[in-house]
Amino acid sequence: MTRHGRNCTAGAVYTYYEKKKDTAVSGYGTQRARLSKDSIKDFDCCCLSLQPCKEPVVTPDGFLYEKEAILEYILHQKCETVRKTKLYEKQKKKKSTELQELAKAEKESKVKAFLAKEGSIISKPLNPFAPKSAAASAEEPAAGSSSSSAKANLHDKQLPSFWIPSLTPEAKATELKKPDKNVYCPMSGRPLRLKDLYAVKFTAVNDRDTKTALISKQERFVCAVTNDVLSNSVPCAVLRPSGAVVTMECVERLIRKDMIDPTTGEALSEKDIIQLQRGGTGFSGSGVALEAQEARPVMMA
Repeated sequence: MTRHGRNCTAGAVYTYYEKKKDTAVSGYGTQRARLSKDSIKDFDCCCLSLQPCKEPVVTPDGFLYEKEAILEYILHQKCETVRKTKLYEKQKKKKSTELQELAKAEKESKVKAFLAKEGSIISKPLNPFAPKSAAASAEEPAAGSSSSSAKANLHDKQLPSFWIPSLTPEAKATELKKPDKNVYCPMSGRPLRLKDLYAVKFTAVNDRDTKTALISKQERFVCAVTNDVLSNSVPCAVLRPSGAVVTMECVERLIRKDMIDPTTGEALSEKDIIQLQRGGTGFSGSGVALEAQEARPVMMA
C-alpha cells in the first residue's frame, strides 16, 4: 500500500476511528474508556491505600480496609467535625451579639424619636389677630426641610457601583451549617463506627516461596474450608464471628444448611455472613461497572 493510501483523506465516509481520534485531540466531547484488569484493585487490597492488607478489617457492607488506614481516616473526620463545630459556634455567638446590638439600637432610636416628638410640642398659644401670610411663611420652612430629607433618602438609595471603590458591594461571609457528627464510610457513604469494623483472617496459600513479595504473587489466599484459590473472579464472604474468608459457593452448599461456622463451630445468622466487595476481572460478565468517563465541553451545532 502506498503512502497516499495509508493517509487517505478523500473518503466519503467519516469512520468511527477517525471520529474518536478527532474527539480525543480536539478537547471536546465526553471521553469513555474501558478499564482493564491492571486498573482494578484486588479483592484483598485496602479501599483507601490500594495495597494488600496486613491487618484487614471489613465493614457490614463488605468493603475491606487496612486497620491503620481506616482508623486514620476516622480520626481525621472527627478532627474536621470538631473544627467545623467550633466555627459554627463562633458564628452563632457572633450572630446573637449582632441581634442584641440591633435590638439595643432600635430601642435607643425609639427613645430618641419619642424625645424629639415631645420637644417639638409648642405650648405657646396662637395669636388669632396675626395675618395669614405670617402663618404661611412659618409653614414654608417645614415643607422645605421635608423635601431636603426626601432628597437625602433618595441619595442614600443609590445602586452600588463596581467602578467606584466607595460604592463597591461587599461579599457577605458564607453562612455555615451545623456539621454532622457522624463519620461516613468513604466507599458506601453510610455511617461508620469503630464497632462496625470486624477483623478478617485470610488463609495463606501453602507456598514455599518466601522470597517473592506478597503483592507480586498471583495466588495469595485460599478458602478456609475448601482450600480453593481466591481471586477477583471468585465471590468471597467473611464469617463475622471468626473472621474466616470462604467462597460463596462454600456458603451456599455447606454453611447455609446448618448455619454453623466450620472453623469454630459457632452458630451463625444472616448478618454474620458478609460478602466481600471485589474488583472486576476485565470481563463484561463480571457484573462490575468497568467503564470510566470524563465529561468535557460540548460544541453545539
